[in-house]
Amino acid sequence: MPNTESILRIALQKSGRLSEDSFRLFKECGIKFESGTGKLKTSSSNFPAEFLFLRDDDIPGYVEDGVADIGIVGENVFVETNRKAEVTYRLGFSKCRLSIAVPRSVEYKGVNDFNGKSIATSYPRILGNYLKEQGVKAEIHEISGSVEIAPSIGLAEGVCDIVSSGSTLLSNGLKEVETIFRSEAILISNKKLPKSKIDTLNKLLFRIKAVQTAQNYKYILLNAPNDKLQDIINLIPGMKSPTIVPLAMEGWSSLHSVLEENQFWENIEAIRGAGAEGILVIPIEKMIY
Repeated sequence: MPNTESILRIALQKSGRLSEDSFRLFKECGIKFESGTGKLKTSSSNFPAEFLFLRDDDIPGYVEDGVADIGIVGENVFVETNRKAEVTYRLGFSKCRLSIAVPRSVEYKGVNDFNGKSIATSYPRILGNYLKEQGVKAEIHEISGSVEIAPSIGLAEGVCDIVSSGSTLLSNGLKEVETIFRSEAILISNKKLPKSKIDTLNKLLFRIKAVQTAQNYKYILLNAPNDKLQDIINLIPGMKSPTIVPLAMEGWSSLHSVLEENQFWENIEAIRGAGAEGILVIPIEKMIY
């Protein structure tokens, strides 16, 4: 049994895209816990962690107050709630943007078009800061949901809402005209974590980084004539040095290397041109430097 003082209480969004991405991350990190429908709290069976399943806009407050030690939340929600917590790690998934949109029939010239007009949003703080920076004086209507309907019912001339693909805006007769904030999932932590919980947090971050680093790399295996090996090594140097294993066929070897995926695709034609054959590209589950 883990020391109770080291158990990390983790706040996660209970439903939605960010919830799914967060659950997937913990699964890839080898951390097991139950997340059934309606469950609000559970413990991991193989890691010193307890999970709280909350509304996304409640997570920053729970972390600030110390009810939760850490949480995964959209950066847009964290900035909007203006709670005092540490941004410990940028997770890079669940990316979206906060944008201003207007009806498709409107001829839009620039953000100054909103002077003296109104914008409906669930993000009054972020929108207000943006308008202030732009020197625009517009009325902000704060509403909690169904923001896209505001122009069609005469509530506001424009809306400011989260956009992923833009399909929701299009289906409501709107067009995106200004991106005011870009967001991704972030891991936030309480500012006064005791050392025992910081140690557990560092173990969690170690797993997360190992998983995410591996996603950018591939394990490459190929066969090549011995007299072409150096040319190929120059194209796929690997993390330190490739592994070379002689084949049963005289004069040939198998070369194994770990390579960043983008670098592999940039060099694949040159690798083949240098004499490589039987190239295998294998995903890496975890990667630890």
